[in-house]
Amino acid sequence: MRPDDLERGLVPAHEFSDDHKIAVYRAIETRRDVRDQFLDEPLSDALVEKLLRAAHAAPSVGFMQPWNFTLVTDEAVRQRAWEAFSRANAEAAEMFGEEQQVLYRSLKLEGIRKAPLSICVTCDPTRGGDVVLGRTHNPRMDVYSTVCAIQNLWLAARAEGIGVGWVSIFHDADIRDILAIPEHIEIVAWLCVGKVDMLYDEPELAVKGWRQRLPLEELVFRDRWGEK
Repeated sequence: MRPDDLERGLVPAHEFSDDHKIAVYRAIETRRDVRDQFLDEPLSDALVEKLLRAAHAAPSVGFMQPWNFTLVTDEAVRQRAWEAFSRANAEAAEMFGEEQQVLYRSLKLEGIRKAPLSICVTCDPTRGGDVVLGRTHNPRMDVYSTVCAIQNLWLAARAEGIGVGWVSIFHDADIRDILAIPEHIEIVAWLCVGKVDMLYDEPELAVKGWRQRLPLEELVFRDRWGEK
């Protein structure tokens, strides 16, 4: 390291130890979308703050940090959200063929009522101003940055033994009304968060026959689309 590197804010980029590498990959490989395995136990404020700090450490285009996190613990608010989800879920079931409908309806999607905490993650597209470094040619980069924050939170939660479930089946207007979210703010995710003592060894939708993981080699191209 050159003497002036520290003055420029640079620090050595050391490779992680083998134990730390194993821990990182284990969190990635064993992360699950939890739908029904939440325990009826509260989360401490300190633990929730750790998860939020992990989310807030995510990369963001132009360092705009467009995310907000609305913590929902009030039972009445969660009940309204569950009712909104239930209406949308019934509509979603009708969109599948008859055989898939049976399997769809058998899936337990009780996270909103069972998890002690919900977090509505939103994106504020105005936070970086009218022109944001890195978003000049792709206006969706702010949302992609917000999704990175969600992934950070999810992996930190896995390391802490905390389950997370992403609820996406709802009408935007319903959640916007329930949480009084301004029109210019984009709703990205409703996360159910809580302690778990059991997780599926493989993704639940794979275990229950909805879909299986695609082979990686089918998804990797070299130099141009479709070239293996």
